[in-house]
This record gives sequence, structure tokens and C-alpha cells, in this order.
Amino acid sequence: MKTIGLLGGMSWESSIEYERIINQEVRRRLGGAHSAKLVTISYDFAEIEQLQVESRWDEAARLLSEGAHWLEAAGAGVILLCTNTMHRVADAVEASTAAQFVHIADATADAVTSAGITVVGLLGTRYTMEQDFYRARMERRRDLNVIVPSPADRELVHRVIYEELVQGVIHDRSRSALAEVVHRLRDKGAQGAIAGCTEIELLLPPDAIDIPYFPSTRIHALAGVDAALSVGARD
Repeated sequence: MKTIGLLGGMSWESSIEYERIINQEVRRRLGGAHSAKLVTISYDFAEIEQLQVESRWDEAARLLSEGAHWLEAAGAGVILLCTNTMHRVADAVEASTAAQFVHIADATADAVTSAGITVVGLLGTRYTMEQDFYRARMERRRDLNVIVPSPADRELVHRVIYEELVQGVIHDRSRSALAEVVHRLRDKGAQGAIAGCTEIELLLPPDAIDIPYFPSTRIHALAGVDAALSVGARD
């Protein structure tokens, strides 16, 4: 079993879900008292958010690349960047380490196409929905058509993420509002919906919508377990 390194704290509300999902899956697959081998760096999300707001992506890339290097030095053979938005700098992070980097958009795209879906709606932060680092990668990898909400709905989703979810606040009204956003994406042709922010699935469960749902945190965490337990994997 390879050690999994987690670049977390973006926000910690979802990062602890990574640990829970990974450990539960390792125990399910290996049985008994097995759990995952993990090393984690958890950042102060307020500092990360400031870099996002000020578009200081190069600085963010240096910070997270340094973190990946530390994880590798601590024994990580697989690295997960526990956030969708900060995959904006994933190429730099991946290039900074010899450990296997599991990209969240790749894992999610694979899950979508495995479900037979070709047109999928994407919910996430404004950065993830509006910039092409995530959507374009999915479209290139699996020839998907990735559609996003209207400008007003994008603003709503972004606000709920930053003003509520990353602060551990869960409101039923926001759950209903995000479900309505998904329904409007369905009306635009989406055959499924991606929770493209690792906090969204803390609010919006699969039974809240009536089309196939792809929770990126769970998908990414399970892909990390696949990599850690792959044939021939060693520490």
C-alpha cells in the first residue's frame, strides 16, 4: 500500500471527508483493522482564499508545490490536492514531485463517461465554472460537453460556497437553491451534474436532484485509493 499525501485545508470541512472516505474504503477493500497510510498538510484557508481573490496564482502554485515536495519527503507515493479550485495550479504541483498526482478533473471525467453521460452540468466556485482549467481538461480527456449555470446562478453557488460551506454553515434554503440550479442545468440539456467544489456535497446529497450526480470529493478520494492499492504498489 502506498502512502497517500493530502494537500488539504481548502477548506478543512471537506478535507476531513477525504480522510474519512479513504480510510473507510481501504478498510472495505482490505478488511479487518486496515486503514490508509496518510500524510497531510492542512493550510489556513483564509490565506488561500486571499491568493484566489487577488489572482496570485503563481504564488499559490509555489506554495502548493512546496507542500507536495514535503509530502513526498514524508513518504507519500500518491498525492491528492483536496480542492477543485486550486487545480488551477495542478500542472505546477504535479511537476514538483515524483509521486503519482491524481487529478480531480480526470477522475471525475472518467466517472461521468463510465455512466454513459456526454453532457454534464458543473457546479463549483466562480473560478472553476468560468475558467477553462477544469472544464477544458474534462472536455479534452473524455470528449464531454460541460455546461455551467447562468451568471446569476454562478454567483449564487459561489456565494453559498464561500459565505456558508467553507465556514461549516449548512442551510436548508441553500440546499433547495442549489438543487434548483441543477434543475435549470437539466433543462439546458445536462444529463448529470458534477459537484465540482469539494464542499458542495456536504450540502447537496444525491437524493436532492433527479439526474445522475457526481460528487468530486468521493470520486477523487476513491481514485486515490485505487492508486495506493494498485498492483505492485509499495511504500
